[in-house]
This record gives sequence, structure tokens and C-alpha cells, in this order.
Amino acid sequence: MMSLPGTFACDEYGRPFIVLRDQENQKRLTGNEAIKSHILAAKQIASTIRTSLGPKGLDKMMVSGDGEVTVTNDGATIMKLMDVDHEIGKLMVQLSQSQDDEIGDGTTGVVVLAGALLEQAESLLDRGIHPIRIADGFELAAQCAIKHLDSIAEPFPIALDNKEPLVRVAMTTLGSKIVNKCHRQMAEIAVDAVLTVADLEKKDVNFELIKLECKVGGRMEDTCLVKGVVVDKTMSHSQMPTTLKDVKLAILTCPFEPPKPKTKHKLDVTSADDYRKLREYEQEKFLQMVQQVKDAGATLAICQWGFDDEANHLLLQQKLPAVRWVGGPEIELIAIATGGRIVPRFEELSADKLGTAGLVRELSFGTTKDKMLVIEECKNTRAVTILIRGGNQMLTAEAKRSIHDALCVVRSLIRDSRIVYGGGAAETSCSLAVAREADQLSTLEQYAFRAFSVALESVPLALAENSGLPPIETLSEVKARQVAENSSTFGVDCMLTGNADMKDHHVIESLHSKKQQIILATQLVKMILKIDDVRTPADNN
Repeated sequence: MMSLPGTFACDEYGRPFIVLRDQENQKRLTGNEAIKSHILAAKQIASTIRTSLGPKGLDKMMVSGDGEVTVTNDGATIMKLMDVDHEIGKLMVQLSQSQDDEIGDGTTGVVVLAGALLEQAESLLDRGIHPIRIADGFELAAQCAIKHLDSIAEPFPIALDNKEPLVRVAMTTLGSKIVNKCHRQMAEIAVDAVLTVADLEKKDVNFELIKLECKVGGRMEDTCLVKGVVVDKTMSHSQMPTTLKDVKLAILTCPFEPPKPKTKHKLDVTSADDYRKLREYEQEKFLQMVQQVKDAGATLAICQWGFDDEANHLLLQQKLPAVRWVGGPEIELIAIATGGRIVPRFEELSADKLGTAGLVRELSFGTTKDKMLVIEECKNTRAVTILIRGGNQMLTAEAKRSIHDALCVVRSLIRDSRIVYGGGAAETSCSLAVAREADQLSTLEQYAFRAFSVALESVPLALAENSGLPPIETLSEVKARQVAENSSTFGVDCMLTGNADMKDHHVIESLHSKKQQIILATQLVKMILKIDDVRTPADNN
């Protein structure tokens, strides 16, 4: 029998027409079956990333198609590099990405929480509760949890003369990263960098002023904060001075080249005289350009484009040090730091467009000829660079991601300076509050509330599991102590010190980050529960 091209229906005159075309070429999932397939995909991804949660979390190695290896513990990076094919899996990737963009930390926790919520939703679906009722119940439970977080949050002192509290928060963030052997040093660097560029009155931090520069070699302990700009370039000629003091910088985006005919006409050189004249003209133009830079009072030229050996030689002759091939973002940062203007044409160069820096020097690394240029003591002291060192490229890349997380957390504290305690303490406290609220409800939503309460426990359970502790026993103990002592500071003792009070360990997290985790995870779960029909093209192979 021939396969039908679609679903047939007949109008009132008995004439058939097609409702859905090419149905035999499509796979279709509907109702609870569709929701369960989504939940399965999301659980799979959450279980992959669950083992990298917390200070004892394990790292993941990702190998890209061209053989590039990344070893990381950062949830957002793992999710981004995982080649996820399932459409719901892609939503989970975007979830961790939005947590990373908004807060910068807590990217693993948010995926684990979303996975746990979907797992609980599955058991409610099996009981015959409608997915919309579950989604609405989760939304109400999330609001209850956030209200509870606000009530247990503590104010946090931020002052330029007392950095210790901020350093402790940054140390909590870095505790689960690869850099935890020089834990405190990295935390101090991150805090110093943020406080240098922070505007405490407006409660804002401009991240464009903080540049992270990696250089392979040396130890991770050699990582340092430079109050200025570090550029991975050297002076254009090896005989130019490597240290300059009280520098006036000309920041140029025009090339040191003789002007070329803009039209399609070509230049015919027919005799040696013509060639000589052309050479003289070029040389004259070069000298004119160099002279224009010197007349403006510049003692260092920073050029976005390259220049040939002749121009280089002339610059050396005229005693004008220069740096070539400086990238666009670096040029902008140098302009911000030195207070200079970016000049697109030599004719526009004047003394008031020059930047100023107290010291420009070349840094040499190890026994190799690797050098970098450091511009320090700038007019605008708010531009800083963190120079990250490490034994191999993988280490420096992971250290860069870790420091970025720490910078983000310190920034979110400057924006909203309330904190809650980490180590699963906040989640456990919210879980107890939501469970208490469930007993007050007479509607069907109480089931969703209880499920939400159980899902919140997934974070302390995963922390205990990754630390080698018996998960259920540890969680029961933490919950019992929180209830008995009416305190929300007890969490999972991941470092096995025998003391579960997170206040004593200074395991601190920003309230904004925790609230964002719960909101984002709940929103995604609601969205997934509302999808009941999926059509995909069938594989023809």
C-alpha cells in the first residue's frame, strides 16, 4: 500500500485535503512522553557536571575537533565545549551561560539545581499531576526560597581600607579551582584589581579597564597585578631603548607608509632616475611623518599597523622609539590609561592628543627572547592588567577563567553587598523553609513545594558526595543542626575539618548570585515542563 503524504480530512462536500504534510518524514513526541524525554536529556547533562561541584570537585578534559585540549572545572566552560546535540541540552548550556554573563560564578550549581528540579518533576508527573500545576508550584516555591534568602542574608562591609572580607569571598570562589595552591594571592590580586577600577559611589565596576594577559612560563605564584597596561609586543628595533621615563605617547592608527595612489592607476617606472626620485620621495615622506610625530612632542609611537625596515631604521636614526602591530583592544586600553587620543592621520597629531606615562619598560622572561611591554604610572591609574603565569597554556587558560570568576563575584558584591553562607548552608536553609511552607498549603501546589524542597538538597548532597562523605548522613546531620540551633550557617564540611559552621570557615557567597541561581533554574524548568509536542525531521539513514 502507498504511504499517504499527510493526514487527510474531508470538507462538507467530501473533498479530501491534507492537514499535515510529510508526516512520514517527521518524528513526533507528544504529551508526557515528550516531557519525559526532555527531563532525561537534562538529567544526563546535570549528572555530567555534578561531579565538578565544590572544592573537591573533579576537572573535566575537553578535546575539540582540531585536537585542542581544555582542562577545566568551570561549569560554563564545560557546557560551552560539550558538543550538545539535544535541543533541551542546548537550553541547559544557555542556562549556565546566562548565569556566567550575569554573575560569573555559580554556573555548575545552577545546572545541578535545574537537573534536580526536573528529576523531582518526573516523579510528580508519574503521580498524575498536570505539568502546568507543577510549573506554577515551582514558581511559588522559588519565590518563597528567595524571600527566605533575603531574611537570612547578612550585610557585608566594603571599604577600601579593609579588604579582608572581600578577599575571603574571592577565596571561596577560587576554592574549587585549579589555582587553589596559591589561593590567597590570586584572591588578593582579584580584589585589588576590582577596587582599583571600582566606582564605589555608583556601585559599578568597569571590566573593560581590567585586562587579563597570559604568558606561559614561570610558576603560578609569579602571577602579578600591574597598575598599567601590559602589551605582548616589543620595541620595533632591537637597538631602541628598553626603558623610557616620563613618556609622551603618540597613539596612531595610520601606517608609517608613503601614500599610495587611491585609484586603480599604476605607476610606471621606466628609468633609474625615476626610481631614484620615487625612493627620495618615499624617504622624504617618511622623514616628514617622523618629524610630525616628534614636533608634537612624542617620545614613543604606538602604531596599530606595521612599517617596513626602512621606516624602522629611520625611526631609530631619529631617536623615536616605536611599537608596531598593537591590536585594537590594547590601543583603546592604552588610550584610556594614558589619557591620550587615538590619532587616525599624521596631520591631526598635536601635543594635546598625546598620552602620558611615567614609565615604559620591557619585561624579559626566562632564558628565552620572550619580551613584553609594560606601560606604568599612567595618568588614569584605573586601568590595570593581571599578568598570569603558569607552566603550560592549559594552566594559564584555567587560571584566567578562575580569576575572571573571582573578579565577577567581587563586582557583584560591590553592586549588592549582602551575603549568605556557602557549603550548601543557604540551600539547606531554603529547603527547610520551603518544606515548612508546604505544610501550610491546602492546594495541590504543596506537592510541588515539597519536590522543590528536595531538589534544593541536591547541592549539599553533591558537595558531600564529591568530598567523599556519606551524602545522606551528612545532609541529615546539617539539617538537624540548622533546625536545632535555628542557624543558617551550617553546611557541608568539605575540607573535613570537623567543624561544619561555614561562618568560621569564611565560606561566603553573594546573595545576588544565589538568588539568580534559583530564579534561572526555575524559569528553565517551567519552560521545559510546558513543552508537550516535539516535531523533528526523521533520520533517513
